[in-house]
Amino acid sequence: MLVAVTFEGSYTVRPSNPTWIGTMALSEWDQIGCLTHVPAIYFYRSPQSTTSTIADTLKDSLSRVMVSFYPLAGRLQWIGNGRLQLQCNAMGARFIVAKCESNLNDIGDLSLCSQHRNLFPSADYSLPIHEIPLFLVQLTTFRCGGFSIGIALSHTVADGPAALHFMSEWARVTRGETLQTPPFLDRSVFRAGQPPLAGSPPPILNDYPEYGSPALLLGQSDTLEERKEKTTTAMLRITKDQVEKLRKMANESWEKPKVRGFTRYETICGYVWTISCKARGHRKEQPTAIGICVDSRSRMKPELPREYFGTATFDVIAQSVAGDLMSKPLGFAASKVREAIEKVTDKYIRSLIEFLKNQKELTEFQDIHTVLRKEEGPFYGNPNITVVSWLTLPLYGFDFGWGKEDYMGPGPYEEDGTSLLMHSPEGDGSVVVAMCLQEAHMNEFKKLFYQDMV
Repeated sequence: MLVAVTFEGSYTVRPSNPTWIGTMALSEWDQIGCLTHVPAIYFYRSPQSTTSTIADTLKDSLSRVMVSFYPLAGRLQWIGNGRLQLQCNAMGARFIVAKCESNLNDIGDLSLCSQHRNLFPSADYSLPIHEIPLFLVQLTTFRCGGFSIGIALSHTVADGPAALHFMSEWARVTRGETLQTPPFLDRSVFRAGQPPLAGSPPPILNDYPEYGSPALLLGQSDTLEERKEKTTTAMLRITKDQVEKLRKMANESWEKPKVRGFTRYETICGYVWTISCKARGHRKEQPTAIGICVDSRSRMKPELPREYFGTATFDVIAQSVAGDLMSKPLGFAASKVREAIEKVTDKYIRSLIEFLKNQKELTEFQDIHTVLRKEEGPFYGNPNITVVSWLTLPLYGFDFGWGKEDYMGPGPYEEDGTSLLMHSPEGDGSVVVAMCLQEAHMNEFKKLFYQDMV
């Protein structure tokens, strides 16, 4: 059952001081994959402040922090051939105030984001893209005095590391401190807005399975039927001991020479991939792929500044057949994940940029068209999965002046095969796996998930 809320106001928050006005070119990374807004939520208890005080404080600090993070106050604009540019025009963010008559304790498990979707702001994609705010906030107060801050931030403007940098600075400014680390806004490091390099043949699609057609279920010619299936999300916790047990299984079961043991990310990715094949009941000859999100900041030469504000992450693909994943030791799946990640070198990144620059159209690489028209587009549902890691990101401890959050979590995940890895807020080494699957497969997935960890 959805949490009931009453909406009390919607405001536009603009930068408090004049900012640079003009057109900002976007890199190829900014314009592919997820162009929609990524949601997250933070819950706080009893700040002993009124709703108006909390709202006014947050709006004031948001207007001040956007002076430095001014791209978030702008708007996107289509420029043809499925390409976008960013108009830095200080049109501002959307700030929504809502009220819930329940107590925080009454709404149940805070991780059940599908039941709390009313606590998240949502972008209206039926509007022209140049009218859609890039950052939306919803402040919802509860009868007990607690409140939630739900956000939705355009992935075109900022990836996970950039978004959390912004959130950290917004919290800092809200509690009365000065901005600590300004964003690095120069997208020229990715040759944003520049044409393909002359004098060299364009890379070919076969070099980049990330941008080819995803594996299909045997007997099907498209993904349309799979898109219609109802999905559900589960939050599954793996303790530190269970993580180490899986890593031991992976490392001891794979005899190929290794410079180092498999990381927890490589191990958990391989494990989730394998279990999803079993839960979906794949035949052994079924092709399957896993999309693995890689951050290019530390892989470029020279390295990008950690404060780079834009999208520097992208997916790489590992492929196999379900029979190999299900019959071979865990080390096989983990090795496939590692091979995909390790190919991401500076040379690979720059070559991939050239590949994308040589595309006449970027539309087929963007999710927003699927959202708008329910048509074919990027989709890694059955028989595939995608895994995004937040394991190294500073997810927790956002104090806006009323203490640190009681709970932080992602927004609703509704696309089959989408998964997210987060470290636990307790810092005890455990990992939370947020997994979205078709309802028909979820119970089997949850049963199999813990079988090898006992």
